[in-house]
Amino acid sequence: MAMVTTDAAATTATATATATAAAEKPQDAEKPDYAPYNGASTAADGGTGARARRGGGGRGRGVVDSVVARWRREDMLDKSPLALHAAAAVFAFVALVLVASNQHGDWMQFDRYQEYRYLLAIASLALLYSLAQAARHAHRMRGGVDPVSSASGRLLDFVGDQVVAYLLMSALSAAVPITNRMRSAVVNNFTDATAAAISMAFFAFLALALSAVVSGYKLSKQTYM
Repeated sequence: MAMVTTDAAATTATATATATAAAEKPQDAEKPDYAPYNGASTAADGGTGARARRGGGGRGRGVVDSVVARWRREDMLDKSPLALHAAAAVFAFVALVLVASNQHGDWMQFDRYQEYRYLLAIASLALLYSLAQAARHAHRMRGGVDPVSSASGRLLDFVGDQVVAYLLMSALSAAVPITNRMRSAVVNNFTDATAAAISMAFFAFLALALSAVVSGYKLSKQTYM
């Protein structure tokens, strides 16, 4: 009878210990191991942060390069009217001198042909206009006050360049056919000088046409607010 009681007590103790262990085990199982995740997360965050810093630096350099390129473009557009008008003045002056000095007697006198007289007049006009515009832009770039307001100045450049360029082209259209007819019959100093004058007038036309394009671009970017 005493042995049965002892066995029952031992069985009860064993069952109690097993139940206690089973009850305590889920508490340990419920605690996740964060170590692997912490390491991976730290590595991932570090990589993402490095990429973000590299990306931010690239965007910063891109913004700076864009601003520098814009400043250079605006500086070039600001200086181009002076250079183009100065070039047009030089070409027009050479054309004017070639035509005015083209006098070799008899039929080789430029003033006997209205086409060459017209070319001389337009070359003189282009010279005066280009000199005035070049002087105006040079004065403005040296820090002086522009005699024309900014908005009106862009409009003056655009309209004036187009008008004078058109007149040069009309003079060229008048002088080229008669020069070709003369050179088909004879080639001498007179025809060579007229051909050279036509070439110089054409270069003056190109300079003013490019200036008109630049002034038109600046006029299109102008704000009225």
